[in-house]
Order: sequence, then C-alpha cells, then structure tokens
Amino acid sequence: MPDIENFLARHGLDRHTRAPLAGDASARRYERLAAPSGESLILMICPEDGLVALDAFITVARHLVSLRLCAPAIHALDREAGLALIEDLGPTQIAQWAGAHPDDLAPYETAIDVLARLQSAPPLEGLARLTPEVGAEMIAPLGEWYAPGFDVKALQSALRDALERHAPEASALALRDYHAENLIWRPERSGTDRIGLLDFQDALLAPPEYDLVSLLRDARRDVSQDLRNAMIARFAAATGREVQAVAAACAVLGLQRNLRILGIFARLARRDGKTRYLALMPRVWGQIRADLRHPALSDLTPHAVAIPAPEETAA
Repeated sequence: MPDIENFLARHGLDRHTRAPLAGDASARRYERLAAPSGESLILMICPEDGLVALDAFITVARHLVSLRLCAPAIHALDREAGLALIEDLGPTQIAQWAGAHPDDLAPYETAIDVLARLQSAPPLEGLARLTPEVGAEMIAPLGEWYAPGFDVKALQSALRDALERHAPEASALALRDYHAENLIWRPERSGTDRIGLLDFQDALLAPPEYDLVSLLRDARRDVSQDLRNAMIARFAAATGREVQAVAAACAVLGLQRNLRILGIFARLARRDGKTRYLALMPRVWGQIRADLRHPALSDLTPHAVAIPAPEETAA
C-alpha cells in the first residue's frame, strides 16, 4: 500500500480534507483534497500494476496541454508509489450539467470542437493503432464473457470488412473514453477551455470518428437522435468530411465499440464483482440494434442478430 499520508505531508497537504471520488472501471482510486481556503487538488492512486497507465496519463496530459486543450497539470508525482497530485478541473461533469440543463447544447458542441482541435494536430508517436484488424480482434470478450460459446469468428471477419470500407485509417489521436462522465464542464471559461479532459491514459490512434462515437453512443446516458445528428453534422463541418461518410463510420465504430463493451461489462460483473455494469447492458444492446439499421452494416446483420440480448445471458 502506498504511504499516502507521508506523500501528502511532503507536499504540505497533510491538513487538507480528503474526500473519495467515483472511480472508473480500473483499480485506480481518486480523492479530492480541499484546503481551508477552498482550493483543491486531485490525488490519483494507482495500483502497482497500473504504473504504465500512470506514465501514459502524464504523457498524454502534457501533449493535450501543448495543444491548448484543458488536461490536468501534474503538480507532484511519486511514480514508484503510484501517486500523483493533479489539477482539479472542476466538479461538474457534462453528464450532470446535461441532466439539469437538457436544452443546453453548448457542452456537446464544445466537445466536438475539442475533437476538431485533436484532428488538426499531429498525433502522439508510439501509440497503438486501431486498424480494422485490431478493431475486429477487440470484440473477443463478447464470446468469452458476455455470450460464452458464441462463435465470434464470422462476426469478426464481417466487422473487419466493414471497418476497411468505412473507417480504415487509424490516423487520429483518440482519448478512447471520451464520454459525458469523463468531460468536465466549465461554463465560466471560453472556447475549448470549457471542457476539462480526464481518463485518457488508454489513448490510441484510431479512425477520426472513434471519440465522436464514444461521446454520442454513451453507455451511461441516452443521447437523442436529434442531438446525435446535430453533432455528427458539426463534426463533419469542422473536419471537412461528408456527413454521410461520418455517419457510416460512426455506425460501424459504434457497433465495434459496443460489442466490445458488452464483453467488458460482463467481465467486470462476472470476474470482478462489479455488478453495477449489468444495469448498463440494455442501453448498449439497444445502441447495437440501432446501428445495425444503418445501410453500411447490412453485411454484418446476419452475424450480429444471433447475439443474445442481455436478459438471455447468464451475465
């Protein structure tokens, strides 16, 4: 166990109030450290086997800041202990704001502007690439954990072909978990500084629409079709692409992501005891069925319709 108290004392934070924050699907933990003055920092606590992810977080954070995007500054680091003090970007997730202000499109519009900024800059070197081959391989947990015994081979082959047609280029930096609970809304700021970025240690190079799909096919909250259409059009205009091409790429990438997510959520529930993810599966299943209606996925439909619905599995 890391000596958190000693780490905080070394940095003059031992008298700060510590409050746990909701974590993610990993073993990382987070605490908000509040000073009597009201200023705060975030303490990131990584397990011993998470140090590579910590290194990646720091590397990507510095890259995002170099692009004038709002990622947390790193105030202190004890890598061997897996401890990092990072900037507190604010308390309000886009998910929370959107729940209280359902007609305010500014958070989603600004999130699209952030993606356009990422598209316009050279990506980080040395990252893994989500090629069509890799994208197809990534849905393997579907057969292993969500629907044991389901043969994913034919589905993977059809998915690889669809990715080759509609999302072949792994050319853009994708933060990967780019959804409303990982984006901090700061309405008092201006431009892209209104979006605070978190949870990007798994960043990779992917087709340009990958993070767009993560935002609009959110496993944790419903995104209306009208909002999806408007944001796809905004992304197309900002990146100089045809709306129809963006929509087709979103459909196939949405399917790829959600087939994998079903497997990952089942694994989290079955292996790790994180059963709260079971409640998210029906929404993910519904998004899969919606994307299968897109003409770009007509060749995939015969393979995908055989996947059981969540209520038909043992997950």
